[in-house]
Amino acid sequence: MRVIVGRLDPARVAPRLRARAGGDGRVRPWTVDDPPPEALVALNAGQFDRLGPWGWVVRDGVELRRPGSGPLAPAVVVDTAGRVRLVPADSIAATRAAGGVRTAFQSYPAVLLGDGEVPAEVQGRAPGVDVRHRDARLALGTLADGRVVVALTRFEGLGGALDAMPFGLTVPEMAAVMGALGARRAVLLDGGISGQLMVRDRGAPRAWTGLRDVPLGLIATPR
Repeated sequence: MRVIVGRLDPARVAPRLRARAGGDGRVRPWTVDDPPPEALVALNAGQFDRLGPWGWVVRDGVELRRPGSGPLAPAVVVDTAGRVRLVPADSIAATRAAGGVRTAFQSYPAVLLGDGEVPAEVQGRAPGVDVRHRDARLALGTLADGRVVVALTRFEGLGGALDAMPFGLTVPEMAAVMGALGARRAVLLDGGISGQLMVRDRGAPRAWTGLRDVPLGLIATPR
C-alpha cells in the first residue's frame, strides 16, 4: 500500500468547498480534474447519497444542507478567521448556533477523537463500524499546531497499474495511520472508487484520480 500525505497550514492557504454548476445552475459531478488553476490541493469532500452531499454543508457562509445525525459523524469546519476544526457530532448544533462558520461539511466515521483516542466502534468493541472490510481510504485530520493533514491510500500491486482499485486498509488501520501522522482528531472521507487527491507541486499538478465523480470537492488556495 502507498499512502499519499499532504499537510496544509490554514495560515497560508484557505480551504473551501467546490462544486460544478452548469448554465442552468444545477450542480454537476466533480472530480480533482476540475480544480481552479490556483488550487494547491483538491480532494473529494464528505459522503453523499443519491440526493447529493450527505449532512451539513456550508459554502461561503451559506448553509446549503442541514446537519445529518450519527454519533461518529463529525463536521469539518472552517470559521471566518480561517481556523479548521473537526467538531464532534454532539457539538455541531452549538457550533451552528454560534455562527461564524464559513465552510462546513460532514463525514463519517470519526477514527480519532480528543487527544488521539480511538472510538470504541473503530476498535471493534461496539457495533456500528465494519472493522474488517478493506478499501481504498481517504482521511482528513487536524494536528495539535492547527495544521490539517490529508491521507489517501493507493494499492501498489502490479507496479501500481491497479492503483485505483478499491482495496486497502481497514478502518482501524487507517485510524493508526492518522495517529502516526500526528492527527489528534480525524475522520474518513468517501474512499473506495470515490477517493481522489490533487497536489500542485512547484506549479505542476499531480493527481490520484477516482473512478467515480462526486458532488462536492474541497480545495485549498493561497491566501
